[in-house]
Amino acid sequence: MTTPVCTGASRAAAAAGHRRYPSFSSYVRARGPVLLRTARSLTANPSDAEDLLQTALTKTYVAWERIEDHRALDGYVRRALVNTRTSQWRKRKVDEFACEELPEKEAAPAPDPAEQQSLHDAMWRAVLRLPDRQRAMVVLRYYEDLSEAQTAEVLGVTVGTVKSAVSRALGKLREDPELSPVR
Repeated sequence: MTTPVCTGASRAAAAAGHRRYPSFSSYVRARGPVLLRTARSLTANPSDAEDLLQTALTKTYVAWERIEDHRALDGYVRRALVNTRTSQWRKRKVDEFACEELPEKEAAPAPDPAEQQSLHDAMWRAVLRLPDRQRAMVVLRYYEDLSEAQTAEVLGVTVGTVKSAVSRALGKLREDPELSPVR
């Protein structure tokens, strides 16, 4: 079942076109349903699709005398549909509403610099308690930001050795009593 192309506006355009451009009226009657399906594929709402098609047909009607190849009208109207839809999308208005309360969440309070320094010192003391080899790997991996391969190359060991030693070192740091308030 085919739906007539926006019946009220279509009849008005066809009547106006029939007087000035009879070929436009016959084109709209013949191709209207197909073009409406194209318009529906560009919008979510059938009413918006009809409005979109009417706008594209109006643009086509205005340019009717300038269109040289009337065999390519479908392409012309489809391009008008896409361009019109793109323009509508770009012009889409974003509504803003005033309210008494600001919707932003409160920012987290800035950490106390003294506590940060205390945590930093506790971390270094815990790292210094690690065995020399583990300490070297943790410092290269996390303080110098080297990859596992780069750390292995600097220390002359395998990547697997770096992985296992760093894993054991992190386990010791997690269990360090001085760092327990951080967890």
